[in-house]
Amino acid sequence: MALADEEDRGCTMASRNSAADTVDQTEHPHVVRVAGVCGGRPIIKGTRISVGHIAQLYKAGDTIEEILEAYPHLKAAAVYDAISYYLDHQQEIEQEIVENHIETLITRHGLEIDEQGFLRCRGESPFS
Repeated sequence: MALADEEDRGCTMASRNSAADTVDQTEHPHVVRVAGVCGGRPIIKGTRISVGHIAQLYKAGDTIEEILEAYPHLKAAAVYDAISYYLDHQQEIEQEIVENHIETLITRHGLEIDEQGFLRCRGESPFS
């Protein structure tokens, strides 16, 4: 889980976009794609919180209030819009979620989990 958690945390920090980043507005007012942020995946505007992350919370049964409690800097409208985007683009977001499962990442990057639960490149010594 460490790699997936690291990627998720990296996409949930406040955005520090450079002026060179290209922002593509979607048909949803609170959802954008920014080149160089979260791999260009759809995010809540002004954040690095991906629609996929909000969708996972929603699918796990979190209420809007619980999501807002976890992310107090978000507005309810943005969370509702992220869920709406997910529902309008379910196949795309579900694919993104699958691509970020730890099992997929382990296979894609040739990783393994050591005895302590750390991810390492196959054959890498913990003391290298």
